Amino acid sequence: MIPEEDRQASWLRGYGGIEADIQQMREFADRLRAEVDNNYAAHLPYIANDMLAKVPNPADAFIELVHFMRAHWETQQAAANAVWGLGHSTGHLADAAGQVADRYGSADAFSAARVTDIQQALKGTGVASGQSGQSGPSPSFTDPTGPESAGPVVLP
Repeated sequence: MIPEEDRQASWLRGYGGIEADIQQMREFADRLRAEVDNNYAAHLPYIANDMLAKVPNPADAFIELVHFMRAHWETQQAAANAVWGLGHSTGHLADAAGQVADRYGSADAFSAARVTDIQQALKGTGVASGQSGQSGPSPSFTDPTGPESAGPVVLP
């Protein structure tokens, strides 16, 4: 009896299973990892350098500018988190595909990966800091409107 978590969705019952070419999965994992390392993570330091340009503290009397600078800072931090997260997540996917390929690469043609095997591969992999060419977490930007901002308030 097949466990419920390994069964197809009820609307898919009657269709065949999903077949995967393990050699292609291994090739996918290797190419994806190389793409992340060579063509994505390698450029992150340049992006961080450009994004870390100092922004002057806005004049307190110009409230619209203060609000704009605050929104700019929040958006900049969210964008940096997304850019660094994409490299990590893509590397994570490559590692999971590699684990599945390693586990089932030498198995016979009738072996089947269970849903839990795939879920464990996706949960269990992670890119250690520096493993994929990344320099750790995304940079943290200083809020030009906050108290930790260095420099005097710009007078209007």
